[in-house]
Amino acid sequence: MSTLRDDILAVLDKIALPEGGSLISHDLVRALVVEDGAVRFVIEAATPDAARALAPVRTAAQAAVEALEGVERVSVAITAHAASAPAKGPAPALKLGRHPAAQPDKQKIKGITNIIAVGSGKGGVGKSTVASNLAVALGRHGLRVGLLDADIYGPSQPRMMGVERRPASPDGKTIIPLQAHGVTMISIGLMLKEDEAVIWRGPMLMGALQQLLTQVEWGALDVLIVDMPPGTGDIQLTLCSKFDVRGAVVVSTPQDVALLDARKALRAFQTLKTPILGLVENMSTFICPKCGHEEHIFGEGGVRREAERQGYDFLGELPLSVEVRLASDGGMPVAATDSPVAAAYERMARRLIDLL
Repeated sequence: MSTLRDDILAVLDKIALPEGGSLISHDLVRALVVEDGAVRFVIEAATPDAARALAPVRTAAQAAVEALEGVERVSVAITAHAASAPAKGPAPALKLGRHPAAQPDKQKIKGITNIIAVGSGKGGVGKSTVASNLAVALGRHGLRVGLLDADIYGPSQPRMMGVERRPASPDGKTIIPLQAHGVTMISIGLMLKEDEAVIWRGPMLMGALQQLLTQVEWGALDVLIVDMPPGTGDIQLTLCSKFDVRGAVVVSTPQDVALLDARKALRAFQTLKTPILGLVENMSTFICPKCGHEEHIFGEGGVRREAERQGYDFLGELPLSVEVRLASDGGMPVAATDSPVAAAYERMARRLIDLL
């Protein structure tokens, strides 16, 4: 007996490509998620030009899946890898994790207009989820956006952005970043096995960050979002003291314990002379998908009050949502969809653009 997932794959196997074959026969479907009648998947093209040519295919695929019995809503995104990157290739030949090279203070990265650090005082508050969705939302506003996963010990952006291929390093000195959901991205997680641990001391961490910033061919970007590790350690010190950072966005839940650590993150950025662009309250409320009851599990309005108390911009509230979790696990940030939850990230992106 076939499942709805099998039916979806069968339908997609009938969607013809301009050059012949189907979406399934050419292995272009990624991050297929089927949950309670909602279907999400990504069509992965080899290059940005190929992705643009697949727009009619995306429309046909969405209509075909919507016509299936048991499907209530469908969200389809097209993503592409960098045109200069091979479809599959060996790991970069360069060695990451060396000691940092001498450089002038507040170094600018060629081609990047604004570097924005997304940080938190503690782990588990959804900082990486906010970083990936904010990057996608900024891209949907028309900005050229990059995403650097600087959480060296716990890189999660490859999974959240639905990217699995290794980046190329044609000369052993430069790294060609990948493209996903309109965002140029790189992560040390792309160069490791998923369960491989990074066991490095501070100087190696700082050297790796420096390499990921300066040896990646970012191209021209309006914004580079840097997903920071939690806390106030070596990565924060290196980024904010050595590079020209436009500002920081601090993520916290409204819980008192989380706010205690968020204040430490704010103080660290202040000490490093990094402007605070604003605060984000994540997991602000939970609305039961069955009965509609709203519950403030971690407290109510704590981050907004903290922003007002310290005189910082409040960038918005984000709900605790099963849809966000499923989207992140499935490699398709909810901000890349037409979900109502994506509207919160769209508003946050607009506020941030107004501050730049």
